[in-house]
Amino acid sequence: MIYFLQEKLIFLPTQLPQEYQYSFSANFEEVFLETDDGARLNALHFHVKNPKGLILYFHGNAGDLSRWGEIALFFVDKGYDVLIMDYRTYGKSTGKLGEKPLYQDAQLWYEHAKKQYDESNIKVYGRSLGGTFATHVAAKNNPHQLILETPFYGLEEVAKERFPFLPVGSLLKYRFPTYSFINEVKCPITIIHGTEDSVVPFDSGKRLFESISSQKKSFVAIKDGDHNDLINFQEYHKVIDKTLQSNRGEDR
Repeated sequence: MIYFLQEKLIFLPTQLPQEYQYSFSANFEEVFLETDDGARLNALHFHVKNPKGLILYFHGNAGDLSRWGEIALFFVDKGYDVLIMDYRTYGKSTGKLGEKPLYQDAQLWYEHAKKQYDESNIKVYGRSLGGTFATHVAAKNNPHQLILETPFYGLEEVAKERFPFLPVGSLLKYRFPTYSFINEVKCPITIIHGTEDSVVPFDSGKRLFESISSQKKSFVAIKDGDHNDLINFQEYHKVIDKTLQSNRGEDR
């Protein structure tokens, strides 16, 4: 059952009708991209006057853009344009799920961003599951920064923590090995993780950080922080402000 139901355990999308009208307190436009295998991907592109740059945001494994767009406003309020997309089967996005197609979709969004922004002005942000896609994109390109919130070392490790009584290594169709991409990343990396994370263990994010050979890395532990509440902590706001203000190539 775990083998056949794993997509329902990993991906928790909510769907939106194609005619759904988004409504946010900031200026935005809807973007649709077509993939080679026939999927149609939906994103929101928030715009501010005189942006400090673009944040390419890969969200977590639950919900859709009607929720994640509100979360993205945190960065819009800091003076950044934000491009945030729904994965296949999420929101208005269509297509068949698969690990390789999800990586390809992430790269497609990065290439779309490059048409409007120089890479030196692109910061890639990944939250939870989105941390794997963000890391993969940062490894294959040359953005200004990579910021990971509550990432995991690899999905197998998280699955073993959740199902210690099962041979998950042989059951998983999805690996999402963030650790295998992260040492290809050339830009500065910041990882933020709550010490009381009940979804992705704190030790998983710490292990990911420790696997990075680059000196341009930073790990911030949010004491008592869980998986979805880091924004409620002053330390999170401090590290985000410091990270966004840092210069390319600057050790932190």
